[in-house]
Amino acid sequence: MKKIALSLLFVAASFLITAGVQAQVVVIVHSDVTGDHISKDALAKVFTGSATRIPSGARVIPVMLKNGPVHSEFATDFLGRSPVSLMVIWRGLVLSGQSAMPKAFDSEDEMVKFVAKTPGAIGYIGVKTPHDDVKVLEVR
Repeated sequence: MKKIALSLLFVAASFLITAGVQAQVVVIVHSDVTGDHISKDALAKVFTGSATRIPSGARVIPVMLKNGPVHSEFATDFLGRSPVSLMVIWRGLVLSGQSAMPKAFDSEDEMVKFVAKTPGAIGYIGVKTPHDDVKVLEVR
């Protein structure tokens, strides 16, 4: 009985610690992209290759992080997919000749610099990453 209680306590503590380190994600776009918000559905369409425009009519180019907690949170919380399933979707599009793989970055800072200088670029970063040179879209 003591072992079960300790196991449950360990699982609960692990969950709380993991939940506390999750990043808060913001969606960023080049300053020329019109609009100030986007729905999760529209965002999912862009980041799964089924749309190249957002509801404001702006043409966008999705860019992603290669991995990490911000990438995982974005995929699961904003797109409703696991990072692995997101990769599978893009590989399928590439192999079928329907699309090219989005540019992927090792760091959030690299992504911010790319989005800032690339018209139409859309990406995501942790809220604490400096992002003065890009526009933030509210996700509804």
